[in-house]
Amino acid sequence: MSYQSLRAVTPKKKSPSLPPTDIIYGRSRAMQEIRHRIPLVAQANAPLVLYGESGTGKDVVAQLVHQHSESASGPFVKVSCPAIPSGLLESELFGYEKGAFTGANSSKPGRVEMANGGTLFLDAVSEIEISLQPKLLQLLQDGCFCRIGGLDERAVQLRLICASTRDLMEEVALGRFREDLYFRVNVLSLRMPALRERVEDIPMLVDYFLQDLNRSFDRHAPPLSPTMIRVFQGYHWPGNIRELENLIKRYVVLGSEEAIMSELRAVHEFPFELEIPEDGSSIALKELTKRAVARLERTVILRVLQAHQWNRKKTAAALKISYRALLYKLKEVGIPPSRGIYALPSINHTIPADREAAMQSTSDQDFSSQPQELPAFDE
Repeated sequence: MSYQSLRAVTPKKKSPSLPPTDIIYGRSRAMQEIRHRIPLVAQANAPLVLYGESGTGKDVVAQLVHQHSESASGPFVKVSCPAIPSGLLESELFGYEKGAFTGANSSKPGRVEMANGGTLFLDAVSEIEISLQPKLLQLLQDGCFCRIGGLDERAVQLRLICASTRDLMEEVALGRFREDLYFRVNVLSLRMPALRERVEDIPMLVDYFLQDLNRSFDRHAPPLSPTMIRVFQGYHWPGNIRELENLIKRYVVLGSEEAIMSELRAVHEFPFELEIPEDGSSIALKELTKRAVARLERTVILRVLQAHQWNRKKTAAALKISYRALLYKLKEVGIPPSRGIYALPSINHTIPADREAAMQSTSDQDFSSQPQELPAFDE
């Protein structure tokens, strides 16, 4: 099948609407550098890797690159690699022919064909099994692929954008990512800053999410207090922008700053706050060590759970333990299986010195504005 005929049958998918550019880029130097580079990498039409922690906005930047590229009129097709079981990812990406396997009662195009003439976005590309990577390599080298059960090669023209929370070069060294594929996908790269590296943008993001979620839930939650904003700016945000959005959602639904303060108390819990006698009496080192390890495990598990929105399967994968082992650990350290409010000691919100300048520039500003039609911020 020719490129022209294939393009004619390729479904066109509109990219989801994005937040206003002022919200996406904010005021921070790190994001202004991203803003400067996006048009440059977009016009290059070469494979791009977006590096960054989970929840930093890699999905949004991938869409921006697509919108600034020559293939902006084509589809933007996203594939979340960890969300698809490894045994099904090949058929999801490359499609299959009728009769290729049991249950294949008809032919089905894959995401690669759907992205023809546009952009294919592979989120968490490091999660692709190494046995499937040669087929992706062939696609990048030749612009061709075969459906599962098919004999004919199909040609496509697309822009590949990948996202990864891991350093792909380190994955190569560990034998989990092919070196030849790394050099194919890593032609261009951008690193997304963590939210704790752009604290001056937090007031704008809070205001944006508050307006959007008040409208979505038909609520009228008031603006957060300046004290709460400063607490946010001193927090380390393991889940980044996604975690911030979820906290504002919690605030809008429950209508109380204390509700989100409870959430922050949970992740600030210090794991080694143990009662050690000061009067010289004997202590059981083995018991104290056991309790310290349990407190540390509880804090680590809780932070990873919150970074993954309490998705236990993703949490288990991030911690590199089995799902069953995670369930056992949750019970052992006293964490409920779903999100809750923790009655923990209050936090001493010590703000790192390197954030003071950025916070000072925003503490006296008013970021509230009239409600307007704002789309959801995803990824």
